[in-house]
Amino acid sequence: MSEIAVIGAGAWGTALSIVAARAGNHRVRLWAHEPEVRESIATRRENALFLPGHPIPANVTVTNDFAAALDGARIVISVMPSNHCRRLFEGMRPFLRPEMLFVSATKGLEENSLLRMSEVISQVLASTGFPPRLGALSGPSFATEVARGDPTAVAIASPDPDLVHTVQLELSDARLRLYTNDDVVGVELGGSLKNVIAIAAGVCDGLGLGHNSVAALITRGLAEITRLCVACGGQRETMAGLAGLGDLVLTCTGGLSRNRTVGVELGRGRKLPDIIAGMHGMVAEGVLTTNAAVGLAKTHGVEMPISEKMHAILHEGKSPSEAIHELMTRSAKSETGL
Repeated sequence: MSEIAVIGAGAWGTALSIVAARAGNHRVRLWAHEPEVRESIATRRENALFLPGHPIPANVTVTNDFAAALDGARIVISVMPSNHCRRLFEGMRPFLRPEMLFVSATKGLEENSLLRMSEVISQVLASTGFPPRLGALSGPSFATEVARGDPTAVAIASPDPDLVHTVQLELSDARLRLYTNDDVVGVELGGSLKNVIAIAAGVCDGLGLGHNSVAALITRGLAEITRLCVACGGQRETMAGLAGLGDLVLTCTGGLSRNRTVGVELGRGRKLPDIIAGMHGMVAEGVLTTNAAVGLAKTHGVEMPISEKMHAILHEGKSPSEAIHELMTRSAKSETGL
């Protein structure tokens, strides 16, 4: 029976703790920041704040103590919001060991540094004296559907073949299928940048636009994500897979997407601070990732017109209708000039 630590008890972290508990009957320790989440899990066996209605198995214990969460853990899955990743790994650092396998399941980028989560983790753990064995988990996966056992497929990526095969074996079951991949850059960027396009898809819905608009947005959004992925060292093929096209389609079209929901409200004329305030602690990673996406694009000299317009809507006050008009009236382009 393996020991697995899940750091972060939002909807996705809670769903992954349920998966880890049922796949092989592991002992799972779920680290939760919010006292109300810890109380809910300990007494009611559900995360009433972030993932209500989904029973949490008895072999999941909840704690706010890093030492207790990490004690004996073979696999450490980090699922915190991207803007908390560095701080939490700094707190965990004294309790980490060379034999641990680290899996980042956070779909976001660090806003100021523009780093992917695996890069942030590697930076923080550089002082430990051992190189972290690190992978990234991403793909089309709404937390509530994973928790209730809907058939789902995701990708686990690492250049370490033992890590990907171990994680694949330990987390896969008849309801969650993991595919292995060695392209950490592509898997992380695909999982992060699709959130920007999902906000744009929500804007289309909020404006009352039809399927043509969203189909065009997804297709051209994938093109610009692919450009940046390749420029950063990722593989074009990854963007045609689960962490690329798969997650992009899900997040742009699924009603459970928080990022798409933000876009819908923007399209209806609501202001971003009011939208965020009404999310009651839930995180829409795409809001912060938009800044990082534009910054990365400038750094690598990559054209990302949709992301740039989303940045203008989110952070510069541009109206969604004006942004769409500007996108549609850009100079003529070749479709194949990715």
